Amino acid sequence: MLKGMVSLVTGGASGLGKATVERLVANGGRVVILDVQGTRAHEVAKPFGADVTVSAGSVTSEEDVKKALDVVKTKYGRLDTLVNCAGYNQTYQIYNFNKDKACNLEGFAQCIQVNTVGTFNTIRLAVGLMGKNKPTEDGQRGVIVNTAGTMAYDGDIGQAAVAASNASIIGMTLPIARDLAKQGIRVVTIAPGTFDTPLLKYLPPKMIEFIKRMTPFPSRLGRPEEFAHLVTSVIENPMLNGETIRLDGAQRWYPL
Repeated sequence: MLKGMVSLVTGGASGLGKATVERLVANGGRVVILDVQGTRAHEVAKPFGADVTVSAGSVTSEEDVKKALDVVKTKYGRLDTLVNCAGYNQTYQIYNFNKDKACNLEGFAQCIQVNTVGTFNTIRLAVGLMGKNKPTEDGQRGVIVNTAGTMAYDGDIGQAAVAASNASIIGMTLPIARDLAKQGIRVVTIAPGTFDTPLLKYLPPKMIEFIKRMTPFPSRLGRPEEFAHLVTSVIENPMLNGETIRLDGAQRWYPL
């Protein structure tokens, strides 16, 4: 099913997106990467030759997403799968009582803009191209895989913005799946726990060890290739639709 499939992967220059690009191509697919990190995206694409193309830009820009879809159409002629991995993370507490100062509103707004609005933006524009595909025997024309995060359920101190943006992605999964059902386009969201990606580089070693202990089994950080594995499993299973899947080793956060 994956062989010959054409995918648009947002945030494909690093972390979960990069691993997804690599797995899709390894299984015979072709990919266009949409990422603001254009230079890094080209480095990811280089080993794969004509199977991976880069369209530098932001998921929040209608113009950038349309440009990426034009690249998909011109280069490969169709779009089978959209994988939304682009994201933004910011940690801060709501109010600094020592300084008598509220947090910056722009940081909250940026999380919502990139994570929630960006995800919705790519979906609304990509489905037009997907809907032109000839349906399979099951009537399927395309698959959308979104990325949220377990912070939507178990957000800790300082994670209000990320939790809100991730919860919004989870909340719109089912209604969008129902919206696109008549076109044969499935929508599934993956909510990974704490994965070993560049976003974690700012955490001290003690915090990393704490996170590992909070994960019952396996007691370690998630690996990007495990996320990518689930992406391809979602694509291959036609009955998965309108659902959010936790990928976290049974990790749950408890209030301090």
